[in-house]
Amino acid sequence: MLISILSWLLALFLLLAVLGIACLVLATLWIAAKAQRQVPPVGKFVEIDGNRIHYVDVGAGRPIVFLHGLGAQLHHFRHTLFGHFGPGYRLIALDRPGSGYSTRANGATGRLPEQAALVRRFIEKLELERPLVVGHSLGGAVTLTLAVEHPEAISGIALLAPLTHLENRARQRFDLLYIPSRLQRWIMAYTVAIPLSLRYARPTMEFIFAPQAFPTDYMVEGGGWLGLRPAHFQATSADVVAVEQDLGRIEQRYGEIVMPAGILFGTADRVIDIRTHGEPMRGKIAGLDFEPVDGVGHMPQFVEPKRVIGFIERIAARAFPSPQPHDNFNEPTG
Repeated sequence: MLISILSWLLALFLLLAVLGIACLVLATLWIAAKAQRQVPPVGKFVEIDGNRIHYVDVGAGRPIVFLHGLGAQLHHFRHTLFGHFGPGYRLIALDRPGSGYSTRANGATGRLPEQAALVRRFIEKLELERPLVVGHSLGGAVTLTLAVEHPEAISGIALLAPLTHLENRARQRFDLLYIPSRLQRWIMAYTVAIPLSLRYARPTMEFIFAPQAFPTDYMVEGGGWLGLRPAHFQATSADVVAVEQDLGRIEQRYGEIVMPAGILFGTADRVIDIRTHGEPMRGKIAGLDFEPVDGVGHMPQFVEPKRVIGFIERIAARAFPSPQPHDNFNEPTG
């Protein structure tokens, strides 16, 4: 009798567990579908080495490529900056592989050299002539890797609140995303990760934007909904795991960077500390244009767009010098 009761309880427990998991999967798929309805693709697609890259490309003139940070997407630039640049620039923002509507190739790791090489191939594919590259947060680390390993492909770098140094305690801030196992990452992505992310979306965004207010239009116009999809979660987790494999080596080579370079950093950034990732760069890149912004947090492109554009245009003026008069030019004589 006792064995029969225990068997019945075990069967009931398993049934409830299966139903619970099924509910999480259905909730995840429902949230992901809503995310895609709220923020559909807005750009073009290009295939590069098994990666399908989504990007926007507006304007004409000197090319500037924008690389977003961890868990973000191209709307971090398209929504905040693109409508405020003056003429004379071709502005291109891409979803890094796995983020937004870009898909990551099978077997891709998300390591910094891999992502930098893909950006170089993207530049070649679009036939961009040595663009200026703007990188925010983790996109700053990718940009620095590009400058170190593929300097011939670009003319300069402009970094916004960049991740520049490997910290021993950095992983602690991303414990929930640090999942080395691909299988475990996939299981999390299709069960608890997305419902929990939706549940804590507001406090998470308030922390990232602090001390500034979380923009009311961020989830749609800023593309925030796109982070609430399984593939995006998997890519974000993979990026967190991968960055520590190469950043320590890359930071040893910053002295090799000789192209025009600048860093804009909010002094109140709670995500990436200016004292660790900003100020030490002053002595590592010759001629670095370093602009601290008092009281600004981790999202300067949202809260100080005009200042960010002024900073980017200042670096662009160095990266794209005005053409000099032809040496053989002679003024006409009367």
